[in-house]
Amino acid sequence: MVWQKSMGLVTKIYEETKIFPAEEKFGLTNQIRRASVSIPSNIAEGFGRKSDGDFARFISIAMGSNYEVQTQLEIARNVGFMDDEKLILLIESLEEIDKMLKGLRAKLK
Repeated sequence: MVWQKSMGLVTKIYEETKIFPAEEKFGLTNQIRRASVSIPSNIAEGFGRKSDGDFARFISIAMGSNYEVQTQLEIARNVGFMDDEKLILLIESLEEIDKMLKGLRAKLK
């Protein structure tokens, strides 16, 4: 379930960052997209390791990417690339994913 939720987030991130200035294509836009893609990617890689310890480690990495995306979105809002309403919706999704990741990691430990 958390993998699916994070995959949906990646789609939303790509949609929202399309409106960022062209000069940010290799800057903040790229950073936000890469960090968001890292969330489901690390969940998948950890699952594929077939070890609870490895899976828990990759879940922790996904959590770090989640916080990275939150920070980068705040920066995007601060520099005027995103309005408060869109930011709040994305942060709410990120917070829900964070709770799910924490629950999954707790089960694995």
